Amino acid sequence: MLRKLTGQARTRQELAKALADRDVPVEAADAVLDRMEEVGLVDDRSFAQDWVESRQSRRQLSRSAIKRELITKGVDRDDIDDALAGVDDEDELNAARALAEKKVRSMSRLEPQVRYRRLAGALARRGFPSHVTSQVLGEVLSD
Repeated sequence: MLRKLTGQARTRQELAKALADRDVPVEAADAVLDRMEEVGLVDDRSFAQDWVESRQSRRQLSRSAIKRELITKGVDRDDIDDALAGVDDEDELNAARALAEKKVRSMSRLEPQVRYRRLAGALARRGFPSHVTSQVLGEVLSD
């Protein structure tokens, strides 16, 4: 169990699933997880904060994509909303711009329509809304 926490932080749900996979009785697993929360080894709220910061800056994901990931990891919706409250429209625009600028460098030999389509697809897959995609494509492809 502690090995799961040494590589990266985990949510309570992820650890509960790992314990269930090892056939640990539910009562024992809950007791262990409660104790881990008491001593601060498991903290879904701080996990969500760290996840948002990491995914926004390193992977250039949108708020909606990050929210989906956190829901999948079993983080409480209130904790998700609190963590995403720190991401404003400008942060999301900057993340989309960084992704588009990184991708457009490898597309210099492509036709303009193909570049546009591929960049729009990349931004859409990362969950950026259409108004952000349009703005970023206008900026990046105008050069």
